[in-house]
Amino acid sequence: MERITDKQLDNLATWLNEITNSPTEYSHRDENGHFRSNVGNYHISHAYGGVCLHRIVNEGGGITCPIIGGHVPKRELFNLMHSYIKGLLDAKNLTKQEEIAA
Repeated sequence: MERITDKQLDNLATWLNEITNSPTEYSHRDENGHFRSNVGNYHISHAYGGVCLHRIVNEGGGITCPIIGGHVPKRELFNLMHSYIKGLLDAKNLTKQEEIAA
């Protein structure tokens, strides 16, 4: 069984941002030069020896964990993210190929 890498998880988070038309960047500078979080951005958090999918819910950087409420091993998150993406695509009535063609 191959090891799940940070790059694979980051790619899934990028794909989630694309599917949901969410910002791909974590933050931006506002007109005053202050950093602001991009609401809706999906990204991977690393803590406690595990990983978690986070989504930003406000400009101050508040997050929610849309899949699981804590940090888990990479393989577990990888499988959960694939299920989450499949659910989103099914809800949109699309397959990955149809989305790429769109």
